[in-house]
Amino acid sequence: MNEKYVEALEQYDMDILSVRKGRGSWICETRNGCRLLKEYRGTVKRLEFEDEVLRILDTRGSLRADQYIRNREGSLLTVTGDGTRYIFKDWFMDRECNIKDGFEIRQALSRLAMLHSQLRAVEFKEEWSMGSNLCAPLEEELERHNKEMQRTRNYIRGKRKKSDFELCVIGNYNMFYEQAQEAVQGIKGLWSEEDDPAFEYDALEAAEIREIAAKRQQHGPGGADDRAGKPVYLCHGDLDQHHVLMGNGYTAIIEYNRMHLGIQVSDLYRFMRKVMEKHGWNMDLGLSMLDSYERVLPMDRRERTCLYYLFLYPEKYWKQLNFYFNANKAWIPERNIDKLRGLEEQQQLRNSFLRRLRADCGV
Repeated sequence: MNEKYVEALEQYDMDILSVRKGRGSWICETRNGCRLLKEYRGTVKRLEFEDEVLRILDTRGSLRADQYIRNREGSLLTVTGDGTRYIFKDWFMDRECNIKDGFEIRQALSRLAMLHSQLRAVEFKEEWSMGSNLCAPLEEELERHNKEMQRTRNYIRGKRKKSDFELCVIGNYNMFYEQAQEAVQGIKGLWSEEDDPAFEYDALEAAEIREIAAKRQQHGPGGADDRAGKPVYLCHGDLDQHHVLMGNGYTAIIEYNRMHLGIQVSDLYRFMRKVMEKHGWNMDLGLSMLDSYERVLPMDRRERTCLYYLFLYPEKYWKQLNFYFNANKAWIPERNIDKLRGLEEQQQLRNSFLRRLRADCGV
C-alpha cells in the first residue's frame, strides 16, 4: 500500500483490520465496521457544512448516510507529509439500487422522501452561505440550456454537408425545443403568480439566509414555504441509483458533496427520469414511484407542477446536442445517433406520462 495512505490512516484512533482499493479510494475494514479513506479537493468550510448536516440526520433506523469521522486532532481533514488531503467516513459494502427491480425503486423513493423530510427540519445557518450551497434557479439553468440548443441548431443549419446525426437534429429539433420553451416558461410563472411576488434566490445575501432560518425555526419541518412560496430546502443534489445502496433492513443514501439549497423535487425528478427511461416510460411504474414518495412526504400543487415541467424539459436531448457541439464533430459515435432516434421513438409513451402528470397537478 502506498505510504501516504498509511500515513493518513495512522492519524485515526481505529483498529484497521484490512485495506483494499475501490471506487478510487481505500476501503478499510475495522472493528467498528466499514470505512472509506479518499482524497479531498474541496474546502474545509464545505466539509464542515456537510458534516454538521449529516450529524443532524436520524440514521438509527432504515435510513443511513456516509457520515464523516474526525482524526485524533478533531479535524475532518487529514493532510499527509506531501500535502495530500484526505477524508475518512462511514461506508457501506451494499450493492447499488437495482433500477430494474420495482420493489427496490419504490423503497429508494420512500427513503428519499424520508431524507427530504429530515432535511426540511435543518436550520440553514448563515455561516453555511457559500457558492456551492446556493445554486442558480432552475429556470435560469434551463434557459442557458435552451441557448445552447439554439447555438447547436444554428451551427448545423449552416453546414452544407450534414452527417446522419446532424440530419436527425434538424428533423426533430422543433418538437423538443418547443417542449423546452414551455418548461422554462412554466417554471418561471410557477412562483411568480399574482398572489406571490417574484422570487430570485441566485444571489442570497446574509440577511436573506437569516430570514430563511427564522422561518424554518418558526414553522419547523414541513412548514410554510420559504420566501414568496418557493419551497427552498436542502437537497441531495446528485441523486441516482449509484448513490442509493440497499442494505439489510436499511437504505444508505451517500455522497452529499453536491448538497445545496434548492427545490427538493429536482432530486425526485433526477432519480425518476433515469428509471422511466430504462423502463420505456411505464405509466404504472411512474405513478407507483410518486405514490411511494408521497406516502412519506406529500407534495403540494406547485411542487407537483414543478416536477411536471422538469419532466417536460427534454434534458437528454439537450445533453446529446451539447455533447455534439463540444466534441469532435468530424466523428460522431453511432450510439449517439441511436440515442437521438431512441428519444424520438419514445415520445408517444413519454407524452402519455406527461399528460397524466399534467392532469394530476391541474396545469
